[in-house]
Amino acid sequence: MHVLVLGGYGLIGLSASLRLAAAGHRISGMGRSVRSARISYPEIAWIERDIAKLVAPTDWLPLLSGIDAVVNCSGALQDSTRDNLQALQSDAMKALFSACQMASVDRFVQVSAAGVSPLATTRFFKTKAEADAALAASELSWIILRPGLVISSAAYGGTALLRGLASFPFVLPLASGAPLLQTVNVDDVADAIVAATEGRVPSRASYDLVEDHAHSLPEVVSAFRSWLGRPPVRVLQLPRRIVSLVLGIGDILSHLGWRPPLRTTVLLQLESGIAGDPSAWREARGRNLSGLRDTLRRYPSTIQERWFGRLWLLKPLVIATLSAFWLASGIIGAWQAEAATRILTQQGIGDRLARTAVVAGSLLDIALALLILVRATHKAAALGMIGVTVAYLAAGTLLAPLLWVDPLGPFIKTLPGAVLALVALAIAEER
Repeated sequence: MHVLVLGGYGLIGLSASLRLAAAGHRISGMGRSVRSARISYPEIAWIERDIAKLVAPTDWLPLLSGIDAVVNCSGALQDSTRDNLQALQSDAMKALFSACQMASVDRFVQVSAAGVSPLATTRFFKTKAEADAALAASELSWIILRPGLVISSAAYGGTALLRGLASFPFVLPLASGAPLLQTVNVDDVADAIVAATEGRVPSRASYDLVEDHAHSLPEVVSAFRSWLGRPPVRVLQLPRRIVSLVLGIGDILSHLGWRPPLRTTVLLQLESGIAGDPSAWREARGRNLSGLRDTLRRYPSTIQERWFGRLWLLKPLVIATLSAFWLASGIIGAWQAEAATRILTQQGIGDRLARTAVVAGSLLDIALALLILVRATHKAAALGMIGVTVAYLAAGTLLAPLLWVDPLGPFIKTLPGAVLALVALAIAEER
């Protein structure tokens, strides 16, 4: 079969695409930015489209030519400048269902989420529920899969959050409350998608993909900490106002183009729990899905995992420090413009040129401080910080070489900032 996988390079979508390809199917993967996926997985035919903009059946029809089945693994956690949940998870899907009927693409596998309901407290669940209901009302041969908390060897989104929390020093800082979570191995989800696509389970049915036993959040994070080889520590229950503040910062970052897993939607979902009933799937396939401990045993923890957990915690601190450093440099330079101008004129630079250099330098520092916070300009800003530092040191060495041995270290102190910008570049990618 020729299978179109939406969100084909995502956490679930990539595993599903590779399993379907291994089973002998021809795969076309769709996503908003497929450049890296084309390099890493050239065996998949990648289609670059913003799914949220395909809100009419006619938008989809050209993409369904020659397609035998569609698997939808696309989705986003929360509305932001990058993501419109109503368009992405509901409107575009309804248009796609209609287009599939028009193009005689009968088989459709929808990857939803455990706990999805029109009465849910989050737009993530509500928009998923709208799509699920529209699919169930269609004439397609559909299957809806609702995985629980997906555990994978890949580290982004929720899987990155668990590693980061488990790597926290001295304590496990967690939200108060006792929600129950049921996990599922991403490989089990991919196998379920293959079985559903190939018609090996009854169609026009919904299945919860969750393990048999539920866990509290501290149990899940503690299991990850043990998996990482870190010693047990006590759980620190954070007051809700602290948690809300952290999640509010995550919401702000999402409007700067980032996709932090710590956002308001996360708290709402955790408070309601992530749980389902695995009995329908067990009856259809005759076996249980992997539990949390078995899942973690499939993915050996290595030094890469331990580095990632700590670096994931440090990434926002690295970015905030760089922003604060360059912002302070720009503001102080503007505030002490006269003193800075005198330093330059003492080295033989004309007054007008010196003043222009001081003002331009201050504005550039402030601009870099702000641009490093925006995901779209983050890498360019980090490179700019490195370039400006090199230029500053080169010019300073020519004009005032003695500043290298100045007791206050005006040259020496810029080097750690440049190295920190290199670190920001190294850990800039999100997936």
